[in-house]
Parts: sequence; C-alpha cells; structure tokens
Amino acid sequence: MKTVFIDKPFEIDVRATEMPVPKEGEALLKILYCGICGSDVASFTGNQPFTTYPRIPGHEFSAQIISIPENDKGLKAGDIVTANPYFNCGHCYSCQRGFVNCCTDNQTMGVQRDGCFREYIVMPVERIYDGKGLSAKQLALVEPFTISYHALHRAKINRGDKVLVVGAGPIGLFALIAAKAQGAEVTVADILDGRLEKAKHFGASNVINSKTSNIREEAMKLTNGNGFDVCVEACGQDVTFLSCIDCAAFAANIILIGNGKKETTFLHSILLKKELNVFGSRNSYARDFQAVIDLIASGEAKVDDMVSAVYPVDQVADAFDALVHNDGSLSKVLIEVAKEA
Repeated sequence: MKTVFIDKPFEIDVRATEMPVPKEGEALLKILYCGICGSDVASFTGNQPFTTYPRIPGHEFSAQIISIPENDKGLKAGDIVTANPYFNCGHCYSCQRGFVNCCTDNQTMGVQRDGCFREYIVMPVERIYDGKGLSAKQLALVEPFTISYHALHRAKINRGDKVLVVGAGPIGLFALIAAKAQGAEVTVADILDGRLEKAKHFGASNVINSKTSNIREEAMKLTNGNGFDVCVEACGQDVTFLSCIDCAAFAANIILIGNGKKETTFLHSILLKKELNVFGSRNSYARDFQAVIDLIASGEAKVDDMVSAVYPVDQVADAFDALVHNDGSLSKVLIEVAKEA
C-alpha cells in the first residue's frame, strides 16, 4: 500500500509498505481523505517538538470499514466513518479521573505515533465513530472541529453572549461555528483580510483587522465599552493572548486553543483586577466527536466550504509546500488517499 513518510524536516516521500493486520478488537479501515493539520506542517518544517523521524503524519481522516469484529455500535463493513486519534495510557492520574484528553502519556497519531497518511490502517473499534451519512470530506473535518468544539465548551457560553475569536485559521473558524451554535454573537480578529472574509462567510457578526486597526479600541466600540464575555485565542501567539486579556470584560472567560511556542510576559494582576477565568484546552472527548457529527448532520453547522484544496496522495509534497507558503487563502487542505468502494 502507499504510505507517506516525513523522513526529516522538508523531506516527504510516498513509498510502499505492507498492509496492516488487525488484532483482536481492531477494524481494518481504508483511508479516504486526510486533512493536513498545523501539527503536520510543524513536523514537516521541523517545528514540532514531539515528533521523531521518520514519521507517518496525519490524524484528521475519513475511512471506509473493510473488516470489523462484531460490535455493539452497529458498525459494519462498508460504513464510512471517522475515529479518535488520541491514544491515552488508561492508568495515569488524568486517565483515572476521566480526563483522557489530558493523558500525561498522550500519543496523537502523526506526532508521537504513526498517523493516517496511508491507504489502510487498523483502529480499535471503540475509537471508531459512525459517520451518520456525512460525506467522506465532511468526516475528514470532524477531528479539527472537535478541537474547537471541546474548547468552546470549557467555559459556559450563554445565548446572546459577545464572543471574540482571535485567529481565523481553520481552528478559529471552527470556534466561530461552535460559538454560533451556542447562540453567541461572534466577532473574529485576524491580520489577513482574506481570512476575515471567510469568517464573514461562516457567520461572524463583525470582523477586526488587528494589523490595520487597534483591536482593543474596536472591541470596546463593539461591546459598548464593556469588553467581550468570552475571548478565544486561536493563534498561539503572545500578542494574541495579550489582546484577549485587553478585550475581555470584567469577570469574562478566556479560552486558549492556540499552541504557544514562546513565552508571554505580562503583569498577572490584570487577571485579578478583572477576575478573569483562563481555560486551557487540549484534544477532545468521544462525546465531542459524536456531538460534532450530529451538528453537521443536522445542517446546523455547514463545513463544506472549509475545504480550500484537495490533492491526490501522490502530490502530498505539493500540498505541504502550499501550506508552508500559505498566504491565508487556504483553510483546510485534504489529501485524497482512495475513493469509496
């Protein structure tokens, strides 16, 4: 079968490997589409500290079941599905308390263990989710959507709340969709007009170009001088976290999704003065996958336009190169590995 390897930074190749053999409790899946995550790009560029090489990237995918043992989920051969790619140890303190997304020995496909960029994989049946009639492309978007969905449910959002999402990449746009599904009025900030146009397309009530405008001044104008009830940081930059603090109302919630790569310096007494609640967010739960699938299936969340480009697996190097040089025009890029039977 065809398998994609990142052999070392900036070296990616497609080569033949042996078909996997399912063990007890595992299903054999034929991969249909894989999404390229920011973490995959970081592995490609050598900026992912948890990646070792060579590595098969990928953890956002849709697949068709080839074989599966008898199960109580009603899953059968031929079904189009997606799956949870975060493998937890099951015995650390986090896992014991049910916080499996925060496993201290978490292994995410494509990072700490080999991923889905190959024609076939095996997965434990318990990690596979019924696609409920969604298309293979839509199901490849479920995992990144769950990251934002999980994050937006870390803090209570009330209907009518004013929410600011800083960063209009795919995760920020999914955060916008998740916040709107909870009845919020959402403003999106970014430095690229193209991304802000996409935010409008996905239902942002207001947008702020934080490169050409003072984000705090704009935030105060949009909230009658009060600040936002919830601020979502979806960039992982020090300046965007500080912007969230500046734009937050007193007693507001700040949710951090972006994975920061450098230290942030600020006077922490501002958190006390405004009595801000700061929530970190990592991965997602099985219930988040099921909720997102239901949200898309109901038509409440329309995600098809999130896909900017689809590349065949033999052109995977071109896809990664396009994302490395992304000018903001690309949201989700998918790799077509195989077609449905």
